[in-house]
Order: sequence, then structure tokens, then C-alpha cells
Amino acid sequence: MRGEEVGIRARAAAFIVEQTAVTAPPLVPEVRLHLATEVTPLWRITEEEMRRLGLWGDAGGREIDPSSSGVVPPPYWAFVWAGGHALARHVLDHPALVAGRRVLDFASGSGIGALAAAKAGAAAVTAADVDPFAVVAIALNARLNGEEITVRADDLTATPAALAKPAARTTGAASTPSESATPDDWDVILAGDVCYDREMAACVLPWLRARADAGAVVLLGDPGRAYCPADGYEVLAHCKVPTSLDLEGREALDVRILRLR
Repeated sequence: MRGEEVGIRARAAAFIVEQTAVTAPPLVPEVRLHLATEVTPLWRITEEEMRRLGLWGDAGGREIDPSSSGVVPPPYWAFVWAGGHALARHVLDHPALVAGRRVLDFASGSGIGALAAAKAGAAAVTAADVDPFAVVAIALNARLNGEEITVRADDLTATPAALAKPAARTTGAASTPSESATPDDWDVILAGDVCYDREMAACVLPWLRARADAGAVVLLGDPGRAYCPADGYEVLAHCKVPTSLDLEGREALDVRILRLR
């Protein structure tokens, strides 16, 4: 990793630590995370900080990714969303789902699903998210919990494995470069709350179904999002998840744990 990139990540990590508090999600007390205590201030500050650190846009005002919309990703990593919250609880309650297996936590956010899988005995765990702040947050949360997580920043639905960026394996002690796995290397894929947006669901669901068709166990945590598929899955469980009025407009959501078929 280049010195400039190391410096940016260090500043991003310092920002995350400053703007969050270490806490355990209500349904997953086994895991501690750096989480926001307020919604709106962090939403605004994160956009400013990403641009200042050079994680989004450059001095000429051009976007780093020419295919992007130019909209800075909201700090999803700073909150435990209902789908991922329930999915993490399900994994911890049913460790046989992941024990001894290679697990991917897709669109990982805070890394709660990856950490649950690691604590449940997974042989190897990868957390993937395209948000550069999420990548740093996952690494911080892995260290906080003393778990080894391989963090990926590439878009798995679009990037061939041969072109994927090198992964960073994060443990309680250090981060070092590690060879990336290919999609078919994962035995279990966790995808908490990925159907909240039409475009995202249209991109993500075919990829997840392809992995299921290839033999992976693909589990979704769905709190009733509008773009969750109407069929093609088995309902494994239901879970009542406490949430925030600021985030969801209600105090609890009923989340289904789905296995794609």
C-alpha cells in the first residue's frame, strides 16, 4: 500500500473513532462496533471529510470513478441496519451454517455479519463494501473484536476476479496484503439489507442468485424492503429487530432470514 494511501486511511480511521462510540448492537451483544450516536450530523460531516481526505473527487472536481453519479455514499457503515442485525443474530444462533466454511459478508457496512461469522467459527471470512469509509470501519471493528477479516473494496458484481484489487487481511493486531478469493471460493454469502434500492437490487440479486446456483448458501436479511424478490427463496426465520425512528421511521422491524434457491 502506498504511503499516501496509508495516510488517508489513517486519517479516515481517526475520523471514524472521533465521530462514533463503541457499543454493542441490542441483539448481538457478542460484537462491539464503532457506531454513530446521531444520524444527521455524521451524514453531513462524512461527505465533507471524504472530499477533504481525497476519498471522493479530486482537485479538478472530477469524480474518481467516472461511472459513479458523484453522490458521496451515506455513512451506512456507522449504523446497524435491521437486515444485517438480524442476519448476524441468526448466524450466531446457528453456527453450523458457517462453522468451518469460507464466508463472504456482502455490502458489509459495519462488518457485523462478518464478525458474527468469525465468532461462529467460520474458517475464513471476507467483508466486501465499495464505500472507502466502510472498508476502514470494518478494519477498525475487526481489531476491536480481535477477529481476522479479509476486507475487499472492489465491486464484486462488476469486477472479474482476475482484476480485483488486492485484499487486506485485518486481525486484532495488523493488516497485511492478502490474495483475493474468487466468487466461487465462498461457501456462504451473507447479504443483509441489500434490496432497499431498485438499481442496487437489480444489480445485486442476479449476482447472488448466480452464486447460489454455483452451490453457495446465500442468506438475505430482509426487513420488508420494496425490491426484495417475491419468490425464489426459503424463509428460514423471522426476527423482531429494534431500530431507530431517525433511520426507519419506526422503533422495530420484522426481518425475514431468507435463503436463495
